[in-house]
Amino acid sequence: MTTETSATTSTKPLAGRVAVVTGASSGIGEASAEHLASLGAKVAVLARRADRLDDLAARITKSGGTALAVTVDVTDAAAVQAAADRVQAELGDADLLFNNAGVMLPAPIEELRADQWQRQIDLNISGLMNVVGAFTPQLVRAAGERGVADLINTSSSAARNLYPTFAVYAGTKAFVTHLSKHLRVELGPKKVRVSAIEPGIVGTELQSHVTDEGASAWLEGSKETIDWLQSEDIARTVGFIASLPLRVNLPQVFIMPTAQPS
Repeated sequence: MTTETSATTSTKPLAGRVAVVTGASSGIGEASAEHLASLGAKVAVLARRADRLDDLAARITKSGGTALAVTVDVTDAAAVQAAADRVQAELGDADLLFNNAGVMLPAPIEELRADQWQRQIDLNISGLMNVVGAFTPQLVRAAGERGVADLINTSSSAARNLYPTFAVYAGTKAFVTHLSKHLRVELGPKKVRVSAIEPGIVGTELQSHVTDEGASAWLEGSKETIDWLQSEDIARTVGFIASLPLRVNLPQVFIMPTAQPS
């Protein structure tokens, strides 16, 4: 290996890889797409808000990266498959999938907010499965050709901790964590590394979606004692996981603000 090649590998450890990021129009997804591009990956950014995706892709391109903006609602299985086909046609098989789209809508269970329950199930579970189903064939092919691929799912500390009024959200994230463990057993022998990231409180748009006054007050009050995680913290973690030697897989990564109890 030449000195120039070695330097490029150290500064661009994801050069030659094709990354797909869902929920990329804001927060963790947006920050992760930019970070993965800075590490050398070609990035396909998926979300519903076309204007936000176009701005993100333009920033990545201006910084010297490669980005493909694909507007899609991950709860629409046919649309997700069409998005996967487009990624394969324009960038090649994805070998890094950051499955990040999700929503958090806490509320006391006795309020019977079935609409919010269903929205969380549709996006956090069904949407995630639509993406897994559409992109897994690409991940397996890419791993066979390149030696490794990564499937990284965004779970939550709520998958293991207890937060009053967050029962349905926590249940969906427990699904994500447990699913990831099973997928690792199934896909690991095919050289697809599977990881679940379980963050504590991260300052993103998720908090702005909360309609329950009690949960909103708790979240807002926590800022007085807890320095929340930032989207960039999770982005760097995603980049770290994908940049590890091919023999290394981190199945679960539990990330908490220093002052948040676990």
